[in-house]
Amino acid sequence: MAWSSAVAPTFDLLVRGGTCVLHRGLARVDLGVIGGRVAAIGELATADATQVLDARGLHVLPGVIDTQVHLREPGFEAKETIRSGTEGAVLGGVTSVLELPDTRPPTITAAALEDKISRARERSWCDFACFLGASTEVDEQSRLERLPGCAGVAVYMSGQPRQLLVDDDDLLLRVLGRGHRRLSVHCEDESRVLARFALVEAGAEPSAHAQWRDVDVAARATQRLLGLARRAGRRVHLMHLSSAEECALATQNRDLATAGVTVHHLTLSAPGCYERLGTRAQLLPPIRDEAHTAALWQAVQDGVIDLVASDHAPHSLEDKRRDYPASPAGAPGVQTLLPVMLEHVHAGRLTLTQLTELLANGPARAYNMARKGRIAVGLDADLCLVDLAAERVIEDAWIVSRSGWTPYDGMRVHGWPVATVLRGQILVRDEQLIGEQDGAPIRFADTLRMVAL
Repeated sequence: MAWSSAVAPTFDLLVRGGTCVLHRGLARVDLGVIGGRVAAIGELATADATQVLDARGLHVLPGVIDTQVHLREPGFEAKETIRSGTEGAVLGGVTSVLELPDTRPPTITAAALEDKISRARERSWCDFACFLGASTEVDEQSRLERLPGCAGVAVYMSGQPRQLLVDDDDLLLRVLGRGHRRLSVHCEDESRVLARFALVEAGAEPSAHAQWRDVDVAARATQRLLGLARRAGRRVHLMHLSSAEECALATQNRDLATAGVTVHHLTLSAPGCYERLGTRAQLLPPIRDEAHTAALWQAVQDGVIDLVASDHAPHSLEDKRRDYPASPAGAPGVQTLLPVMLEHVHAGRLTLTQLTELLANGPARAYNMARKGRIAVGLDADLCLVDLAAERVIEDAWIVSRSGWTPYDGMRVHGWPVATVLRGQILVRDEQLIGEQDGAPIRFADTLRMVAL
């Protein structure tokens, strides 16, 4: 829409001259922001603004939403903090994160949730919400999932201490029966994991990781979950598909389940990743061979995958250098999520519109976020400006996570985030952090009537 100088308002921020990724497609338009929200889209050459962000030659995307982030605070601040993790997020174009519950103490009570949200209000660079961990104490779950700043309930069927482990069908059915929001589930079969540990306990190579936690570990758990979820009538989100078998199950259950995949499962393949990276490629679920990587990309093209996340799970290099399997699984990823996905756009694996769907629209829709996920009038002015012509090499030195490394060290990428805007506030400009910490709890459309703590 066009504005005349006689009627044009004074915008708080004017993003001028960029190619915006809108719901109708790509368009070279200006964006006017008032009160932290997009107020106008169109030709705004005559408009006045308190701040102007020159986007000429750049593409303007909705801010990235990363739905799988371990910020490690409280309890594991040597690995990461809310401040360092979210600083990396905004440098990488991420404006919202959903934080997982495996901290110390785990986020399984109202007090733990309130403490974590209080910390994030003071320290987070981006908007945030925190998952409540499913546990044996499920009676209060339906109330707690509606608390301000709660992203919903995360369920771990394997790979966690007993407090966060839901590996029994009776307990899982109880969890599914408490509450109404979509459950996010890590699907690995704990009994099969334990039964197969002998494959790696005697000094195996990191490449044995995918043999130990094989496809059946993931597929059996996914099938169990979906059967129980259908009995309970509960919506679920499959957090990180890693195999062709899981893609088939997700396809068959689109009425009940949304599905996510991590950027590393789309980018790395066995056995080469283990030969090149050793325990840096040790992740949960494991990186599998190229046939499974191809199946994940086919699921992306078929629309089975709703979102791509980083599963940012930092560990120190000292910890990662332990002999496998004593080395911990996980890698930092929130800062590199968008750059690596932009390289996939450059390589022709997906379009810029598809990327926006997977990194912004899809996450907001799957979790029913209020005012997030698109560039549209009335929604939060969360933006990422990227230079598609930029060529960079990702290096450990660029990573601001306390872990200080990335599995993509040395990877050449085409396309780079150069500016990040959160609710109309410029946080990153010319690749430099310039704003102030102003992260706030994400609001969700199905919990707008919040329950008091």
